[in-house]
Amino acid sequence: MSSEVNIHPAVDGIKRAAPGFAGGTLTCQCATNPVTVEIKGQVAHNHVCGCTKCWKPAGALFSQVAVVGRDNVKVTANEDKLQIVDDSATIQRHACRDCGVHMYGRIENTGHAFYGLDFVHTELSKERGWAPPEFAAFVSSIIEAGAPPQEMGAIRARLNEIGLPPYDALSPALMDAISTHVAKSRGVLKNA
Repeated sequence: MSSEVNIHPAVDGIKRAAPGFAGGTLTCQCATNPVTVEIKGQVAHNHVCGCTKCWKPAGALFSQVAVVGRDNVKVTANEDKLQIVDDSATIQRHACRDCGVHMYGRIENTGHAFYGLDFVHTELSKERGWAPPEFAAFVSSIIEAGAPPQEMGAIRARLNEIGLPPYDALSPALMDAISTHVAKSRGVLKNA
């Protein structure tokens, strides 16, 4: 039964975004000297992600990831504990070296469609009112992390049941944004 599938603790009971939400503080899972990151304003394109690169809480099938302008992200405590998980990855995920939690991910390639956006995990915040997830991305990738292939039907059914359309890429709006960026950079689109 699909309702028995646990997608992510912050998603299996989705809450609504608060109007005028001003942001909050993300805190790693260290009991002492935690890393904290202040996020100004509301996030966008919140989604659950099945890729094997994103941080997810223990027992979760998916991570929960949103984006916010990099100018709205500020490390406010214990920045010296942050390290980049994989220097070769497109998204430079800054994680706490002690607890392993990814605090934010940043794209440094100025030519990338998502340059200027940081990737954050709003479930690391005590504040309520963040924009809820809108879709599920890279769903098939959870198989690479150990999800049994025979359970994918129930997993997709659960995602649909809780209002997160499953994709094996990003949502159509984000895929359109990437293609628009590429077309503009190649001179195919001039005034889009």
